[in-house]
Amino acid sequence: MIHLYYGDGKGKTTAAMGLALRMAGRGRGVVIAQFLKGADSGERLALAPLPQVTLLPVPEQVKFTFQLTVEERRDEAARNQALLDRAARLAREPDCSLVVLDEVCDAVNAGLLSLDALLALLDAAKAEVVLTGRDPRPELQARADYATLFQKISHPFDRGVSARIGIEF
Repeated sequence: MIHLYYGDGKGKTTAAMGLALRMAGRGRGVVIAQFLKGADSGERLALAPLPQVTLLPVPEQVKFTFQLTVEERRDEAARNQALLDRAARLAREPDCSLVVLDEVCDAVNAGLLSLDALLALLDAAKAEVVLTGRDPRPELQARADYATLFQKISHPFDRGVSARIGIEF
């Protein structure tokens, strides 16, 4: 089934990683692909030692999409497509029970990943798939078996508080 965690509220990635932890706790294989994110996250550090979890590689740091030059956008699009391709291959493996595609909706919306390629992964996956991001395309909403909206009511960032280790990353 397809799980869609979306909206402008905090907790989409946290929920996806919680489901990954639940699946790994049951001894089942999990693949995690993160788009538009770098390697410095508490979730990656906590999940990395688990033998059931395959964390696909990400760069140490990633620029915000609005900071990318034309050449960097092209390179980032190629990297995102290669990441999705690898996740798609692993999603068809018999020992894979869950694939998390974190921030994939945003990668599609930024033009750094093909919606058609993502839909093809959803069609071919033998595993549960979790999609996260802010504004999923209607095609993704239509395919979701589970759709959960995360709505921001308030957030410390609105008062100028920067992201904090262990809370936002």
